[in-house]
Amino acid sequence: MTRLPQSHPWRLRLAWALQLPLAVVFTITAYRKFVADPVPVATVEALGTGQWLRVAIGFAELAGAIGLLIPRLVPLAASCLALLMVGAVGTHLAIIGGSAVPALVLTIACGAVALLRRD
Repeated sequence: MTRLPQSHPWRLRLAWALQLPLAVVFTITAYRKFVADPVPVATVEALGTGQWLRVAIGFAELAGAIGLLIPRLVPLAASCLALLMVGAVGTHLAIIGGSAVPALVLTIACGAVALLRRD
């Protein structure tokens, strides 16, 4: 079985088509954490942690969003964001309730970007 070269044009187009909206989504979610939106505040309260966790996750999301825009950092940023979203899925399922579907969709999209942009 032959493998397509990593530089195949459709892979790059598809990756960018996912990266750009993901960067926007993670920038918005980071902003909500930084401005103490009631939902992220309530989430970390439900976890029983201090508000430091909300801010730390916001910084991780913002760093990941920026990394999705820097070609050399995309595989690492997408992988880290996927792991962060795995934690979000688990948190929804085990602790805070609510739908885990948005976090699961983000996990899958970040994983796809990591695979598409791997070297």
